[in-house]
Amino acid sequence: MNTHILSSPSELFLGSDVATALAQGARRFSSAAKAVRFAMEQAAPVSLRGAMLKIDGQTLGPDQIRSLHRQMEIIGQARGTRQ
Repeated sequence: MNTHILSSPSELFLGSDVATALAQGARRFSSAAKAVRFAMEQAAPVSLRGAMLKIDGQTLGPDQIRSLHRQMEIIGQARGTRQ
């Protein structure tokens, strides 16, 4: 997965399953990086089970969100890492 999408606006759906996440609606973020940080660093872990992140017409699931966060840690964009 490429990290070029981190600056794109995004919508984050969180819930214990996909149906719950969709029913609760999206949180909108000015960048995907902010959405990923919120999902991984602030949201309840159970809410990642049904998580979806919509960016530029593509939808990422929980495993892809975790992967993107790991990549952000590597490049220093996750909270607590040096830039």
